[in-house]
Amino acid sequence: MQKEITAAGGLVFNDANELLVIYRRGKWDLPKGKLDEGETIEACAVREVEEETGLTQLVLGEKIGVTHHAYVQDGDNILKASHWYRMQAPGAQKLVPQTEEDIEKIQWINATALPELLKNSYSNIVEIVHKSGFLR
Repeated sequence: MQKEITAAGGLVFNDANELLVIYRRGKWDLPKGKLDEGETIEACAVREVEEETGLTQLVLGEKIGVTHHAYVQDGDNILKASHWYRMQAPGAQKLVPQTEEDIEKIQWINATALPELLKNSYSNIVEIVHKSGFLR
């Protein structure tokens, strides 16, 4: 059986124009999560970033795009559509990894260091980072 899941997340930038990345299950990733019933996709994106990183006062920007990836979970074929938004995290905020979601590390990374990190990421994450224009 195939299930479709809608999720949303953010490409979050700080005042130094660094991108927030999370380290989960052996790969570098971006914060995102599943849409709750009755929730808007924009509200989901902000909520998931806040839950996974501890950031607050996020400023929601434009939608960057949608990525898709397929996987198998409990015998079901899952197709996940993740909606990505640009976000700004003002000030020097404390980062708190959501360990219940297997997030081990969170860090800010600049555009110079990012290509090396993306070698240990997922193709859809690489795709949306390039689409965002952060890497020239």
